[in-house]
Amino acid sequence: MVDILHRVGVKDASPAAVYDALTTPEGLAGWWTEDTRGSADVTGGVVEFRFPPIGGFDMEVLEVEPPERVRWRVSDGPDEWIGTTVTWDLRQDGDYTIVLFSHEGWKEPVEFMHHCSTKWASYLLSLKSLVETGEGAPAPGDVQISDWH
Repeated sequence: MVDILHRVGVKDASPAAVYDALTTPEGLAGWWTEDTRGSADVTGGVVEFRFPPIGGFDMEVLEVEPPERVRWRVSDGPDEWIGTTVTWDLRQDGDYTIVLFSHEGWKEPVEFMHHCSTKWASYLLSLKSLVETGEGAPAPGDVQISDWH
């Protein structure tokens, strides 16, 4: 198994502010994809993310620990994603909330995983921007890196 790992600091923001951007449909739509719906703030909830025209993902909420942790399992989407987990661990460090991100459980480091690692990095910067400035860059207005979007 292989994992995607990232770390980003969100300046002048509390872990609670970042947590809200990860657990509300409005917050998620503000940095990941505008086409977001579901219950991201309760264990057992399902969140649906769509990225027209390429498809989307359904995530089952495995864990929410306000304001420190959010964890999902991919229940629907590309084959490579099914059964993987996505986790955000949040902690305060001076003027920053540190976001430790992981997308764990990939069976092998296929080319699509490389693509997804880059996209996750761009979306984490979108999350940072949303919380710091009030404006993220969610799909469809995100950075396009290839024909996979």
